[in-house]
Amino acid sequence: MSNTAMTVLGFLIIFVSTTLGSALVWFFRKDISEKANTVILGFASGVMVAASVWSLIIPSIEGASEWGTWSFVPALVGFLAGGLFLVFLDKAIPHFHKGTSEEEGPKVALDKPAKMFLAVTIHNIPEGLAVGFAFGAAATLGESGAYVSALGLAIGMAIQNFPEGAAVALPMKAATGSRTKAFLYGTASGAVEPIAATIGYFLAAALTVAQPWFLAFAAGAMIFVVAEDLIPDARIGSHPHLGTWGVMIGFAVMMVLDVALG
Repeated sequence: MSNTAMTVLGFLIIFVSTTLGSALVWFFRKDISEKANTVILGFASGVMVAASVWSLIIPSIEGASEWGTWSFVPALVGFLAGGLFLVFLDKAIPHFHKGTSEEEGPKVALDKPAKMFLAVTIHNIPEGLAVGFAFGAAATLGESGAYVSALGLAIGMAIQNFPEGAAVALPMKAATGSRTKAFLYGTASGAVEPIAATIGYFLAAALTVAQPWFLAFAAGAMIFVVAEDLIPDARIGSHPHLGTWGVMIGFAVMMVLDVALG
């Protein structure tokens, strides 16, 4: 497979996987159970944490090796900036947290399903950026191995996007009363990922000196999502073993993918 084909595939599978997960709304009559939701969100958390470490933070530090002892600086600053970026999105975009039943952002006249959709969209932006930054860095190196590693990250994101798509669409069905609307909301929430990936790709490819900062930025944004939303929404405290094993399996899957393909 050519490097261009791997890039296109990586951008597409993160969207297609969410769409396929959303399609499960046609096969389930009820909302997803709390136990299944705990496992799904725990798994997604594990994948994102592992991706942040192996696919983003470590490459960020290695990419700043010319800094010597201070090679951690781009990773540190980028990581914290990624968290601040999510704080900005939380304040700037009106959305509704299903897990806490709290509304954030500006007070605007949007219905509950629209605000639920925006909440998921916010979560998906860092994932798309991470994939885009990884492929942008691979384009700079021009090595097939770098593209394969970036594709591994995209595959990991896609694996967790499938159950995540179902976790979005099924509650949407209850909120909207329509399977079609729920499916479209779930699909649209995933559409932001290839868009963010495209932006990340051109930023990383054009501003090569900033690549370590960009990679760490995506990691910080994803860890922020895990800590603020995924883990609390998973309600691991109610099902500690299920949630914890979900996190561990997700982490292990992403770790194996990154090491095997990286």
